[in-house]
Amino acid sequence: MTLMIFLLLLFTAVPIALVLALTAMWYIGSSGNTVLFESYPQQLFGAIESYGLLAIPLFMLTGELMNEGGLTKRLIDLARILVGGFRGGLAYINLVANMMMAAIMGSAASQIAIMSRAMVPAMEKEGYDKSYSAAITAAGGLLSPIIPPSMLFVLFGVLAQVPIAEMFIAGIIPGLIMSLLFFLTISLMGMVHQYPKGEWPTRQQARHFLLMGIPAGCIPLVIIGGILTGLATPTESAAIASLGALLIGKYVYKDLHFSHLFSILKRTAINSGMVIMLIAAAGVFGWVIVFEQVPQNAAAWIAEQTSDPFVFLLMVIGILLLVGMVIDGIAALILVVPILLPIAQVQFGISPFQFGVVVCLTLVMGLLTPPVGAGLYIASSMTGAPPMRIFRSLLPFLAATLITLVLLSWQGGLVTMLL
Repeated sequence: MTLMIFLLLLFTAVPIALVLALTAMWYIGSSGNTVLFESYPQQLFGAIESYGLLAIPLFMLTGELMNEGGLTKRLIDLARILVGGFRGGLAYINLVANMMMAAIMGSAASQIAIMSRAMVPAMEKEGYDKSYSAAITAAGGLLSPIIPPSMLFVLFGVLAQVPIAEMFIAGIIPGLIMSLLFFLTISLMGMVHQYPKGEWPTRQQARHFLLMGIPAGCIPLVIIGGILTGLATPTESAAIASLGALLIGKYVYKDLHFSHLFSILKRTAINSGMVIMLIAAAGVFGWVIVFEQVPQNAAAWIAEQTSDPFVFLLMVIGILLLVGMVIDGIAALILVVPILLPIAQVQFGISPFQFGVVVCLTLVMGLLTPPVGAGLYIASSMTGAPPMRIFRSLLPFLAATLITLVLLSWQGGLVTMLL
């Protein structure tokens, strides 16, 4: 009956946080167990009593400040120096700028929204198809869960009780591999469709772009450098990055005004509040799942199917691709980690870092796949291109992402190499 309530709420468009909380309440009420009832508030608030979760609103704030302060535009100009002259130059610029933004924002949805406004009109003006331009921008959002910092990595670190800084380090090589595959995809599509040849900036323009881009480029260096050197925790790095984005936008580029701060803080509070509420509700739901011994039952079933860690991870990828199509990535992560991580570690000896990278990357693909595909609709609303046309243009990038997932499942050392 509890499962029926969960599915009914889920498929009647009830917000996922309420789905989880109400399902847990129904289970507790129907069980008649007073201990469970009395523990409900404790589990609800206990799920968000983690210092690491403070990084989520701080990274969201950094992204908002960068966009309002003109730092995003300077990062795009900086990318022109690196790849602007190749055939399909703006496509490469889009991807490099997305890599830089992925090292700051950590949120695929926010990244797609910001970069769609910044890049698609410019690409369309130079003769690129609108759907293809939106697809590249949306594909860049796939980099956000594995190029540190990553909101999903923060959440996974809290759920799996592993160091968030080490999760960030584990994502570096997978992020570079996927970026390389995306570059190859753009190169092949550029040759097939004969996209316009880009223009290298003049020496004077390059000098200007470099000087103006260095302050903005310092933000990802501060975040990643602080974490890699151990000088700052991910939360502290996010706080420093927020302060840096504020000062650079206000006093260096002079695009940010203090009158903007209220709306920036309001958007950050609303967006991060939704995420934290979801985590709290999922904490109770996960507690119910463990109480019902769902992980143990799932482990027994999987053990009957395979004993090969690689095959197990392929099964996880297949399941999560379906889950990600209908459930938000954060909600899905909260649901599956308590069930599948113990199986991966105990039964198959899989590193939690390898498992975390594979799961987070798989789930973020759901952001770009129908029927839910929130990222598709964000890109569509920002650009005016039909969602399904964007999806068709996205298919080569989704294929490259699947290749990356299979490679990471087969060779776990690619994830743990830098740890």
